[in-house]
Amino acid sequence: MRFYKYQGTGNDFVMIDDRENRFDDQNLALVSQLCDRKFGIGADGLILIRNHTQFDFEMIYFNADGSQSMCGNGARCAVAFAAFLGIIGEKTNFLAIDGEHEARIKEDLVELKMGDVSGVDQVNSDCFVNTGSPHHIRFVEQIEKYPVVAEGRKIRYDQHYAPGGTNVNFIQAMDSDEIFVRTYERGVEDETLSCGTGVTAAALAFAKDEEEAKVKIKTLGGNLSVRFRKKANGSFQDIWLIGPAKQVFAGQIDL
Repeated sequence: MRFYKYQGTGNDFVMIDDRENRFDDQNLALVSQLCDRKFGIGADGLILIRNHTQFDFEMIYFNADGSQSMCGNGARCAVAFAAFLGIIGEKTNFLAIDGEHEARIKEDLVELKMGDVSGVDQVNSDCFVNTGSPHHIRFVEQIEKYPVVAEGRKIRYDQHYAPGGTNVNFIQAMDSDEIFVRTYERGVEDETLSCGTGVTAAALAFAKDEEEAKVKIKTLGGNLSVRFRKKANGSFQDIWLIGPAKQVFAGQIDL
């Protein structure tokens, strides 16, 4: 099987051109095997690009454990991969698990329009935002020293989020328009260098009182930004996740 490896601010993905529908997407053990960093290619997730009658393409996304969700950085990489395959030009409309998305690409920079978000919910002293994937958000100090994996795992498996669990984002404000975000990612069951839906949720939580904002975001894997508008009812729209997406290498693997 021919594959490509892409990364978006350190969030990495196995990419497969599956427009002929040859990949068995019910074989979740195969997905996990391919994502395994010791016995496979190694990645945070696996993405299939498929044809669709109403959109430029369809993105089928799997976490490393075979579970499915929306992935913002994965979607940005999928757009870059679709451009590499010649499926799209500088603009596209494609389908993901949470519905239709619009995106624009210029060289390595991909701007992805996320789905509308109903609001930011309070959870004790923390908050929760669903950006196509669930995200618990906690503001902390000294984020570079914070025990992300230990604390993230506690929240991810907390009874409040049973049975599906949640992703967990830890945020520190760096400036009036900039935050540092670290993420414990459900499905990977570890900290990832970046998480697109996570930094989007973090940006909304950080600037939730603004009518319109652009938030700069620092992650362990690089820099992103999120811009959005807030409606009178407290929901968010015109949410754009912006950052790089790059091909790392290509190869083939015997299944």
